Amino acid sequence: MRRLLFAVSSLSLALGGLAAPARAEATTSADVLALAPLPVGQLTDAARPGAYRLDLTVDPAQERFSGHVEIDVQLKRGARFIDLHGRDLAMRRAVARVGGRELVGTWHQLDETGVARLTFAEALPAGAVTLAFDYDAAFGTGPSGLFRVKVGDAWYAWTQFESIDARAAFPGFDEPGFKVPVTLTLRTPAGLKAVGNAPEQGVTQEGGFDVHRFAPTLPLPTYLVAMMVGPFVTVEGTVPANAHRATPLPLRVVSTRQNAGKLGFALEGSKGILAHLEDYFGQAFPYPKLDQITTPILPGAMENAGADLYNDSILVMDDGAPVAQKRNFGMVVAHELAHQWFGDLVTPAWWDDIWLNESFANWMGFRIGQAWRPDLNIGAGALEEGFAAMGTDALVAGRPIHQPITTNNQIEAAFDSITYGKGGHVVAMIAGYMGDDKFKAGVRRYMAAHRYGNATSTDFFRAMAEVAGDRRILPAMQSFTDQQGVPLVTFTGGPGRWTVRQSRYARLGTTPPPTRWGVPVCARQGETRRCQLLTAASAPFAISGTGPFMPNAGGTGYYRFELPAAQWDALIATADRLPGSEALALADSLRASYQAGRASPAQLIALARKLAANPDSYASGAALPPLIGLHASEFLDAAGTAGYQRLLRGLLAPRLAALGFDPRAGAHAGDDPEKSQARVQLVETLAGEAEDPALGQRLADAATAYLGGDRAALDHAFMGDALAAWLRREGLAGAQRLFAAALASEDPVFRPSALAAIGSSGKTDIANWVLADADDTRLRRSERIGLISRVVAGRETRRLGYAWLIAHFDAVMRSNGGIFFAARLPQTLAGACSVEEADTFARDLGPRFAGKPGQLELERAVERVRSCGRLKQARAAETSAVLAAIKD
Repeated sequence: MRRLLFAVSSLSLALGGLAAPARAEATTSADVLALAPLPVGQLTDAARPGAYRLDLTVDPAQERFSGHVEIDVQLKRGARFIDLHGRDLAMRRAVARVGGRELVGTWHQLDETGVARLTFAEALPAGAVTLAFDYDAAFGTGPSGLFRVKVGDAWYAWTQFESIDARAAFPGFDEPGFKVPVTLTLRTPAGLKAVGNAPEQGVTQEGGFDVHRFAPTLPLPTYLVAMMVGPFVTVEGTVPANAHRATPLPLRVVSTRQNAGKLGFALEGSKGILAHLEDYFGQAFPYPKLDQITTPILPGAMENAGADLYNDSILVMDDGAPVAQKRNFGMVVAHELAHQWFGDLVTPAWWDDIWLNESFANWMGFRIGQAWRPDLNIGAGALEEGFAAMGTDALVAGRPIHQPITTNNQIEAAFDSITYGKGGHVVAMIAGYMGDDKFKAGVRRYMAAHRYGNATSTDFFRAMAEVAGDRRILPAMQSFTDQQGVPLVTFTGGPGRWTVRQSRYARLGTTPPPTRWGVPVCARQGETRRCQLLTAASAPFAISGTGPFMPNAGGTGYYRFELPAAQWDALIATADRLPGSEALALADSLRASYQAGRASPAQLIALARKLAANPDSYASGAALPPLIGLHASEFLDAAGTAGYQRLLRGLLAPRLAALGFDPRAGAHAGDDPEKSQARVQLVETLAGEAEDPALGQRLADAATAYLGGDRAALDHAFMGDALAAWLRREGLAGAQRLFAAALASEDPVFRPSALAAIGSSGKTDIANWVLADADDTRLRRSERIGLISRVVAGRETRRLGYAWLIAHFDAVMRSNGGIFFAARLPQTLAGACSVEEADTFARDLGPRFAGKPGQLELERAVERVRSCGRLKQARAAETSAVLAAIKD
């Protein structure tokens, strides 16, 4: 799964029982809990499912759906109860069929995460039993469980079950280790389309409903089950037969009606990406068909077997779409389709190994996306994401990639930047160290050994070590996956006589525990490249070559480096000519050195000047974020801010003038992708951070024309910047008009861009209106969450938003996402920069998040804010003075 923002429907505790008169004396929940300890995490092996038969009646126009579910189960021993899962299900009847008898059971949901216990008046015998359930439940309003959304004048329903939300749609054994066939039947209003994991076998009519029956699936865990219902539009095709597959593979793109005519790009792109994946894995697509489905509210994408689900913006586009949108398509589609093998065909045994699923798919997403469209330069984004994850991993508060998960409340924390960014970077590092052919052979060995089954990360490591013929690979990999933190590789000495030392990186004022890794250090000097596995605290590192020394050759190493001042300056001087991947590594390590109190502000500025001229858009995009971060956190004084903006205008305005700029749709359609993306980045920074008045006026005028009906006036690539500029000019009245226009639109670019501009306006009157009045029946719950989060996160509106959040905290938790939304909420606070604010956040929110999913994210946010405050106390005056000295 590729996640961008987390928002799920509220969870509530519900204890249900059967209404049958014979069960009127049903035992209390205390009596039920007394039977055995409640499994708050992994279920025991007392009962194992063998197959599911799901028969659901789904009318998206209604508030509830109903189901009849049968599960074939093998009981290890006789018992009066079975532990399984179901969340907020109104259970009407639950029975066990065994030995020709039907025993009525009583259903009890015992905690808010959906752990349930089914009890019986007499013990069930060991062996085969069939459980049958009749129930109904409410549709979700956010992207979890079986949820519904009104798009235009029609209702649609989709499912999103990862991680533990299948239990909100049907009772079952909702764990990745229980992997069995599923036979699905969907009963829908006449004329609606239905989608499942397997091919549809036919449609009949019963009782005024269409009955869609699907073939049994290959073995699946519940989190990969999919069901979608609505008046969908589709485009259809096939992926041609090839050396791995003797017959064409049926392929569809499925979307809501307003997206008709905009799905061809996704159809053709999916064909090409899937063919590259079959070549990499050396085997055919593992399922009999593939549907690529869109929804307007999923914050990312999900790898349901044979039925991937995506946010509209990922698939709905044409060839004139912005480079960033096409890059996202290539990466995310490759990520989700890679999961069809790595995650679906071979599935983790438990959630503690979900990191391997996501880390590998992240690496594959960038790799295969690059193979599909080399002109888009998708591959460099992997390292950008990995270096970004180091900012989180460097904190003392945190977790390793691979960690024990003992409770349901811990599962959601596994889906963060450590899993995606760090994990993907570590996979890239090991692949680079082993060599591509050996790494690919290890992947294929692992896949062949666990096909249609479950596996662990130890199984994966073992396959890699066997193929590499190097026993050191296993402990080296595990030192990165099983330990928190970022290695700091410090080089001392000089060319030809380096000594390399490893330690754990720490920001100024923090002291993490000592840590040792097996670091594959690859360095370059000129054309000479050398790799060495550093397992000791220090070691000599011999390399001979000419030119500046690059301690992270290719940028693939998951580590930061430190150099003597002269070597830093020599490397910075070449930043405009470095490959994009190495430029990213340099930018990250120099920024980290500054945050640790070592590199100077002058070096940050020198690097920004050089990187801004690098032709690689990822490299040039890395030029200014260190300085932008200081500005965003109110680190700089007024004179420093003015100098910072002069620096931006002096660096970027001439580059934009040289590239040329016209905001009209398609005006730069003939440019190569790197040039187009560089222009977008320049416009964003000049109009926003530098507050260039002439550019802001031009963008605002284009937005005025666009909102007036001239759709050719504004290219989608500049939509967000233009709407933000327009709001700065139009103020609160403009925000209210833009809000109405957004809610009247289903355009997958305009609607989210407009709402984002409103939430991020930076104006207190607009922020107050957003918090108090920006609500409407057409505003989706996830969109309301996004508006509030942007107000809380904004530099100018942070304190206002925080005060509102504290005053409405309980209501926000109840209405906007329950326990899993809570896990992400503290991230909105992390842009603050003072020891005092850190103390406030810890005091106000620490008790509210203690022992809950948001606890780790709050601890991270508090540490970020406190660390920034300490750095500000130590270096703000010096940094502001250096920036203030910059002339026009």
